[in-house]
Amino acid sequence: MNKKPTIVKCPQCSTEVVWGEDSPFRPFCSKKCQLIDFGEWADEENSIPGAPDMSDADGWSEDQY
Repeated sequence: MNKKPTIVKCPQCSTEVVWGEDSPFRPFCSKKCQLIDFGEWADEENSIPGAPDMSDADGWSEDQY
């Protein structure tokens, strides 16, 4: 039985990528797109929404209540 390969779009450039062993950078199409994405995360251009970091707030303390 021939299974149709799963195809995804590269999150960086939208090139179609086969999701399999032949695509070592999946979901990216290449090392270049993978590094561009990594750089955006490292520069904090990308983020996952969540609660604010309270460690720098005035009311934060390591002391137990």
